[in-house]
Amino acid sequence: MDQNMRIAIPCHGDRLAMHFGHSERFALVNMENGQPGPVAFETPPAHEPGVLPRWLAGKGVSLVIAGGMGQRAQQLFAQSGIRTIFGAPGLPPDQLVRQYLDGTLAAGENVCDH
Repeated sequence: MDQNMRIAIPCHGDRLAMHFGHSERFALVNMENGQPGPVAFETPPAHEPGVLPRWLAGKGVSLVIAGGMGQRAQQLFAQSGIRTIFGAPGLPPDQLVRQYLDGTLAAGENVCDH
């Protein structure tokens, strides 16, 4: 794990949005020396194919934790060198980041089928 990475989590309200493209905002967490900073929320641009991966890449994100994500978004993230974890549970972003750091994040099935 990169000790100074930036993690993005698509959210609906204060929890993980189960479908990446339907998130109303993104939680961004900067890691410094392996420790998470405070959660900052940002409103994404309007959803169109390919927009969110480019937007997050421009924000310096290196990992996305999601519930479900379409195949095209996965490909775009991979092309940008951004890792993705999907099938995460609908928890608040700080809990997801903590579970990721502890190695206990239970990633399951991708809940998106396109």
